[in-house]
This record gives sequence, C-alpha cells and structure tokens, in this order.
Amino acid sequence: MLETAVRQVRVATAMVFGRRLNVRAVERLVADALVTLEEFGSLGDDVDELADGPFTDPAERRDLQNRALQRTVRRLATRSPFYRERLAGVDPAGITTETLTRIPVTRKADLIARPADFLCSAPYLVTQTTGTTGAPVQIWLSRYEMELWPALIALSLVLRGDLGPGDRMQINLSSRATAAVQEDVEVCRLANAACHVVGQVPPEESVEHLLGRSGPQPTVLTGNPSYLARMVSAARERGYGPHDFGLRAVYAGGEMLSRNLAAAFRETFGARTIGDSFGMTELLPVSGRTCTHHHLHIDPNMGYTEVLDLETGEPAGPGRLGELTVTPYFPYRECMPVLRYNTGDVVRTLDGEPSCELASVPAVSHILGKAGQLYRTADAIVTPRDIVEALDGTPGLPWPLRHRAEVTARGRLQVEVASKELGTADVTERLRAEGIDADVTVLPLDDAEAALRFPLRCDLLEHTFTRSHA
Repeated sequence: MLETAVRQVRVATAMVFGRRLNVRAVERLVADALVTLEEFGSLGDDVDELADGPFTDPAERRDLQNRALQRTVRRLATRSPFYRERLAGVDPAGITTETLTRIPVTRKADLIARPADFLCSAPYLVTQTTGTTGAPVQIWLSRYEMELWPALIALSLVLRGDLGPGDRMQINLSSRATAAVQEDVEVCRLANAACHVVGQVPPEESVEHLLGRSGPQPTVLTGNPSYLARMVSAARERGYGPHDFGLRAVYAGGEMLSRNLAAAFRETFGARTIGDSFGMTELLPVSGRTCTHHHLHIDPNMGYTEVLDLETGEPAGPGRLGELTVTPYFPYRECMPVLRYNTGDVVRTLDGEPSCELASVPAVSHILGKAGQLYRTADAIVTPRDIVEALDGTPGLPWPLRHRAEVTARGRLQVEVASKELGTADVTERLRAEGIDADVTVLPLDDAEAALRFPLRCDLLEHTFTRSHA
C-alpha cells in the first residue's frame, strides 16, 4: 500500500508541475488498482478524486491552467517551426487563459499544408484521421505518447469501474483509425480485459461476434454511431434481443449519437451504460464524456478548452453557440502538438453551472454539428443535431439516418431523406413537431444508392477481412 501511495504522489506531482510522466509508474498504478479490487472488492471513497486528477478543484484550476499553457507555449516556440513563426514576439511567461486569445487558432488546413513543421520530437508512428469530414490528416506520434495514453485511460477506466478483468471488448472501428484501435487494445491489456478487433465488417457479421459465435460474448462494444446503428438494424432483422447478448456497456464516438439511437442500444443489446464520447486524433489524449443531462464534459487535466463565438471569434458568452478550440498540454502531447486547435465542432455554452453527476468537470452542450454545416435560415439557425434528433428513430426511416440539408437562396431549409416507406408529409410533420420548418424531399433509394448519396463513417467497410459469402 505504501508503494502505491508513493506512485500516486509521483504521478500527481508530475501532472501538477508538467514533467514527463513515468509510464511504468502509471501502468503499475493500474495493476495496483486491479489487485485492490480483487482483494477488497472496491477502491475506497477517494477514488473519484484520484480518477479526475488535480484539475477538478475550481480554486486551483486557473493557476494550473496558466502554468500548463505557459509551459506548452514555451516548448512550441522553441521546437516547432510552424509555431516559432506564429509565436514570434509572444512572451510565454505572459500567457494566461485571458491572453491566449491573442494567438490565432490553428486549423486542419494548417496541419495538411505543413505537417513536418509541427514536429517537436522524434516520431515513432504515423496515423491519420478517417477523412470522412474532408481530406485526412497525418498525425505523427512518439513512442512515449503511444505508451502513456493507454496507461492514463486504463487507470481512469479501472478506477471508475468501466473496464476490468472478466470484460471482453469488441472493437468495431475502421482500421484507418490506427491510433484509436491501438489505444483500445493496449487499454484492454493493462486492465486485464480481453479484446476482439473486428473492424467495420458487414454489420451482420459483427452481430454474430456479439452472440459469442467466435468466442466468449463481449461485455463492452465500441464503434461509431452510424455503424453501431447498422448493427442494431441487423440484430432486429434477425429477431435478436437483449437476452441474446452479454453487453453491459456500449461506447460510441466520432459522430453524433441521438437519444433515440442510444435508447435502441439499450433495447436491442441490453447494455445498461451508453457512453457518448468526444475525441479527435489531432487532440489525443484530450477527450470528453457526455453526462445524463447531455452536457459534454471535457477533461481539464490534459488540455485547455475554449468555445469561440461563431460571430466574433471571441470567447462565447453564456448560452451562445461557438466552436470548440482545444490546446493539449505538454507533457501529454509532445510529438506533433497543436495550439488552439479549432475543431470545427459547434457546441452551446451553458447558462449557469451544471447540476449533473459530472458537475465538477467543466461542461458545454453536446456536439451540435460542424460549423460549416449549420443551416442559417431566414428565421433561425438549425443545427445538424436538431435534424438528427427530430428524425432519427422515426418508424419507416432505416438506421442509420441518411439525409442531407441545405438552405436555399430564399432562406428556406431543404431536407432530403432516404426512405422507401415514408412520404414527404410524414417527414415534414416530424420536423415541424420539433420546431423545424423545412421543405422535404423523400428519395426511395436502396441501401447502396443511399450510401453513395449520403455517406457516413459506417460506409468504411473492410471487405478484405470478411468471410466469403459465396
């Protein structure tokens, strides 16, 4: 127990003072937690404080944020050719959460145009984004990052009871998301849990794996919402229900998860926990969790999060729409770090303090869509989530929901939906019930045609890895 306490102090001290963490010490903390669970059945009353880290106390958070930002800016100014230019004349010692706004944001286009100029340390592995929202970005990672991130995530999951011995995780992510897949595999290893990397094969095959046809039944499932939605459809078509599966948790990320789809995961797979997470390859290990009040809580320990007003580009006031902009801190991000990275994801700031189960962690609304996909009609701004929440789960519309919207020159919202069963009036009424006035076109497309017209992440199927159906 004394050795565990010493390791906890060393890791916490490194986090507070911004020193590189000892990866082996973090891994041993995971092992210590597993031993404690096996011997005593619980981790004690102070587990939440240990899991959430030193940044959860509001009184201490601002000072820690300022020091972390100064440390990060200082390193970027000396090691990154891109930021050496951008930060010319900037005194790192004068950087605070208030003065950070004087530095221009970094955008995806900057990473695509000058990837080598972002490197700050020796690269070990290159990964890339899936490219479903534009050109893919190549991201270089160090060996230290590849070992540290899974250790930190495994520690958090074990402390919260979200993963442990006896669990088997089925990973239904595209193999193009190499960093995310590698991370999940390592997290399972550290948590002494089994894992099965299935990939994005035809969804009916993934359902068969959930049934335990190729080994023990999975207890945890992870994937993109649109692909998991196809698995729901495949399971229901075959008459399967919650008693056929052994899932206790489903973790979805990378796309918007509607409330109706989350409910379908529970009803079809029997999972008690539905996790709606936020994360990007460019920002790892910064991530966010969605609470039961549908707030997005982004971990303040690994990076600093801003919400920039859509109209002014300044910090958004209470209840305003803005773009998530994130700075991962050194020493969690060291090889190809970004400063004030504009994600393009739109959220709404909260009007008042949250009262949810994650109230100690800063929060915004859940993701509402990309800034370039907001629909500015003559009367209001309609977000992609507004449409998804209104239509997803409508009887007669298949999962995943395939649609497209745009605003005409007259300021009218036009919505196209793929369905062979519903008529225009049905969809129009469903939107109107949620306060969305739109001109609707329903296209009677088959699945292949709908996928070509309205592509989603679930369409990144890996036929190379599937069994022959000949």
